[in-house]
Amino acid sequence: MLGALPWVYTPKMSYCEIFQDGVGGNSPVNLSRYAKSALERRRILEKYRRIAMVGLSSNPFRPSHFAAVYLLSEGYDVTPVNPRETEVLGRRCYPTLLDVPDPIEVVDIFRESSAVPEIVEQASVKQAKVIWMQLGVIHEEAARRACDAGMDVVMDRCMKIEHARFFGGLNTIGLNTGVVSSLPRPRRMHR
Repeated sequence: MLGALPWVYTPKMSYCEIFQDGVGGNSPVNLSRYAKSALERRRILEKYRRIAMVGLSSNPFRPSHFAAVYLLSEGYDVTPVNPRETEVLGRRCYPTLLDVPDPIEVVDIFRESSAVPEIVEQASVKQAKVIWMQLGVIHEEAARRACDAGMDVVMDRCMKIEHARFFGGLNTIGLNTGVVSSLPRPRRMHR
């Protein structure tokens, strides 16, 4: 395992040990059969644009809200799914995935791990293409059922962080504002 740095490649290392990377690099998911490489995660982010965000909150201080604002700013179509909300970010919010009238490509889960099996069942009925479980959300059995239903599974990763990593949106506030740069600040003239 790659817990300590520096690490050295050995011929007996697994694919997951070699390609552990980025946020969640120490996650047990990286050593499971459901691990997705950086290339696979990037492919998902490039290919699918319609996201049902389960657990999206209207509270701007919640991680789900922050992720949704970012994904919307990057051109994704985000549909809120939360039985406690009626509207989030100016979009109608649905109580369950089964209530969403439009096709769903990615189900982004901001719920506790124990809620994942039911969400996977609903995603299967809606013929979703991807189950994406946020940081800290891991459910191996639900992942197996999703894979058996033909869905890609990403566990213990943040869609917003992964997108920002691959497409240049990492900076202080998490949005690609162009304000944060590696260039030195321009000098002010003192009078």
